[in-house]
Amino acid sequence: MTGTLLFRLLKFPARLALPLYTNVLVVDVTKLRSLKGPLLLAVNHPNSFLDAIILSTLIKQPVHSLARGDAFRKPLANRLLRLLNMLPVFRLREGAEHLHHNYNTFDVCRDIFQRNGIVLIFSEGRCINEWKLRPLMKGTARLSLTSWEAGIPLTVLPIGINYDSFDRFGKTVEIRIGEPISKTMMDTTEPNGANILFFNTMLEQQLNQLVFSSTDPVAIKSHFQALQKQSSTPNQLLMLLGRWLHLPLYVPVKHLAKSNPLWKEHYDSVVVGLLFLSYPVYLLLWSLLIQQFFGGISFLLPWVMMPLLARYVVRNR
Repeated sequence: MTGTLLFRLLKFPARLALPLYTNVLVVDVTKLRSLKGPLLLAVNHPNSFLDAIILSTLIKQPVHSLARGDAFRKPLANRLLRLLNMLPVFRLREGAEHLHHNYNTFDVCRDIFQRNGIVLIFSEGRCINEWKLRPLMKGTARLSLTSWEAGIPLTVLPIGINYDSFDRFGKTVEIRIGEPISKTMMDTTEPNGANILFFNTMLEQQLNQLVFSSTDPVAIKSHFQALQKQSSTPNQLLMLLGRWLHLPLYVPVKHLAKSNPLWKEHYDSVVVGLLFLSYPVYLLLWSLLIQQFFGGISFLLPWVMMPLLARYVVRNR
């Protein structure tokens, strides 16, 4: 599976940008990057499309992500999202008349598996910014069982993704990888309903161990602080310089993301998406300004200095 051209073009800069908007990634990077299909990633869903962005960026093989179907209703959005390796899944609350489209999506997923591809599904079926695992929907089980029935040697891999915050920039991200689930763990003599229940029980047991759960702000802060590896007192001059150089970009982006009520549950992801698109333009403007004053190759300075300062601020905030 090579993925679409647009997906491949965006993946490299997204990987470069990842350290600019995440503080710490606690993950077995080698294991994650080397994942091979046919594989179904069964993931919790606390932070909108940022969850898929982070995982798709870290895994070397292209990842096809299942997303809420109503986002695909407009033709332009449908085309763009599919170019980004995203496929629609409709839920009952989005209209029962759309549910039949899920059969087409699952057919596409099985075709991806047949070609040794990777699909990401959010097993809770809904994004909510909170620190706990919610009840699992049946979609992961149904896609897995029908793939096994079709003779596909599919592996299901549970993954928990955890954030220290859903509204602060430069967040700590913790990714935990579970144990693979395969067809050999299922009893094929059981009826379909019993197999769905058994599958979800196995998956839920694993995800409960992978998803950090707490309602105590102190416990949440303590857990994620323990993951950080800051070894020395940060240089306040560098911190101040990094913040002030990026404020003219960050402040408008932050206000724009907060201005639309429809983006409330997606605030974090919207901020990251807007910064990803606007940061090269911002660096270009700085580059042109510096070139006017100093000439020569001084236009390269912002492209080197500012990302390093941004990373320093994020790393030491």
